[in-house]
Amino acid sequence: MFNITNLASGYGQSQILHDLTLNVNKREIVAVMGRNGMGKTTFFKSLMGVLPQWGGQIEVDGRDVSKMETHERVANGIAYVPQGRMIFPSMTVLENIQTGLPSSAGGKVPDDLYALFPVLHEMRSRKGGNLSGGQQQQLAIARALATNPKVLLLDEPTEGIQPSIIKDIARTLKEIRNMRDLTIVVSEQVLSFTMEIADRFLVIEKGKFVVEETRENVDEAAISRYLSV
Repeated sequence: MFNITNLASGYGQSQILHDLTLNVNKREIVAVMGRNGMGKTTFFKSLMGVLPQWGGQIEVDGRDVSKMETHERVANGIAYVPQGRMIFPSMTVLENIQTGLPSSAGGKVPDDLYALFPVLHEMRSRKGGNLSGGQQQQLAIARALATNPKVLLLDEPTEGIQPSIIKDIARTLKEIRNMRDLTIVVSEQVLSFTMEIADRFLVIEKGKFVVEETRENVDEAAISRYLSV
């Protein structure tokens, strides 16, 4: 469903990502783990076309999106929940979700979105900036899902969120995967969260994948060593 081959990217003259290759199956949840500054956010921004791609290829469901603009990548099935959530604080919950809807939806939020996030239905008239961190994260995920993606990218979704809400988000992501046959790639530093959801684990270190393990074979202690400062 989602194939990345020899992806290279960076800022200015500095190369950050070095020939990253990753193939993700339909309905698979992959965790990309690593400390701050190792390339997780650069990886996601490159996948979305927010950062220029220096080399390599990105395919979604057999279509090459490597040379597409960000909005074209969204139209071809990639959705992105950025680090820090980036919701629109002065807009209502409903208006935030509507920004992700295709024009064919006529502004109507699908019932299954509200079924996944009942709190957003209750608070649909409330300003996004008045929601808690956990509620804002749910809103950011709902807005991304409104685009009907095939691949969902989540950058550090547990950042600044209390542990009880983290468990809710883990459960919701698995529900989303099953309801929508979605492929999910999540970047994280919290190993307990990824152990709840991921089918496969990768560790990124200085812009390269240095560990790749399936859920059955994952060595939590080995990954923890890469995550410790």
